[in-house]
Amino acid sequence: MYWEIFIDYTGLGQSKMHWLVKIIGILAITFFANFLISKLLSRIQLKLQSTRNPWDKALLLAARQPIKYFIWGLGILIVSQSSSNEIGFFSNTNIESLKKVGLIALLTWFIFRLSKRSEQILTSPTKMKHPMDITTVSAIGKLIKASLFIISTLVVLQTIGVSISGILAFGGIGGIAVGFAAKDLLANFFGGLMIYLDRPFSVGDWVRSPDKEIEGTVEHIGWRQTRIRTFDKRPLYVPNATFSLISVENPSRMSHRRIYEKIGIRYDDVDALPSIMAEVKSMLKAHQDIDGNQTMIVNFNQFGPSSLEFFVYTFTKTTNWIRFHEVKQDVLLKIMDIITHHKAELAFPTQTLKVQTETQIQPEG
Repeated sequence: MYWEIFIDYTGLGQSKMHWLVKIIGILAITFFANFLISKLLSRIQLKLQSTRNPWDKALLLAARQPIKYFIWGLGILIVSQSSSNEIGFFSNTNIESLKKVGLIALLTWFIFRLSKRSEQILTSPTKMKHPMDITTVSAIGKLIKASLFIISTLVVLQTIGVSISGILAFGGIGGIAVGFAAKDLLANFFGGLMIYLDRPFSVGDWVRSPDKEIEGTVEHIGWRQTRIRTFDKRPLYVPNATFSLISVENPSRMSHRRIYEKIGIRYDDVDALPSIMAEVKSMLKAHQDIDGNQTMIVNFNQFGPSSLEFFVYTFTKTTNWIRFHEVKQDVLLKIMDIITHHKAELAFPTQTLKVQTETQIQPEG
């Protein structure tokens, strides 16, 4: 008797309240299912931590958030179908469209997340034996994401009843107008595409241009511009179209670094010059940081204003800027020791002044 009074008092016994109770039950089941799936995915993730394959973990992490929203979307979809007859807010057609749009959105989101994690794996030296170039991977990733966004947008528009044939026709006509209006933007876009394809430089390379005041380390290559960090730590933003008009040097890809120095000794030490040059060449051949397979020249060069000049032309094994200067310093100090050992001296600018004395003639008488 008391239960019947409570039912009548709260109104739960009314037929119009049955759908509300059903909705609450569906939401509760959805919450519980989401909780169980989250716990299950967490356990699977812990198990995958012990494996060496990075792709299974990337797949799980990419799918975890979309699965969560899929469960909630499925619950809300069931709620909408259950309540459509009572409140009439969604028709069956609208529900079907929302179902397809939601599924496309979740699938697109999953591929986006998987693409991002794939880029991290392919460029990581700890996860790949032969990591790919970050510039190439980034370019491919951007192309995949752009293509996926365009395809998903067209499919969604087709799903909700918008004719994409008219959009494609408008895009063809509008593309011509946009091409004229944004030719600089398109030039930068294709300039960035050429950088990705030709790969004259990549992120982390030291580049410079003899045509422009451009020199520094490449930090980022975008579709419109490239960011270069100069050696005084200033960011330099260069439009990509610029690189198709100028010459670009990439010192980071040099195979060796060159030592080219002119050294002068006094004219008084002319007899020691052949022995000095011979010993300097022997020292270079025996030096562990000098590549003997490359061009090596130690030759008398010219009669200078105040010195006898010979030059040293050789290549170091290292391309590292700091290490190169350490090797160059060691070579120059050894050359100084060789000159001193032969009792010769390095020349410095001097002038010899000859004074002619006149003979005075004594008068007769």
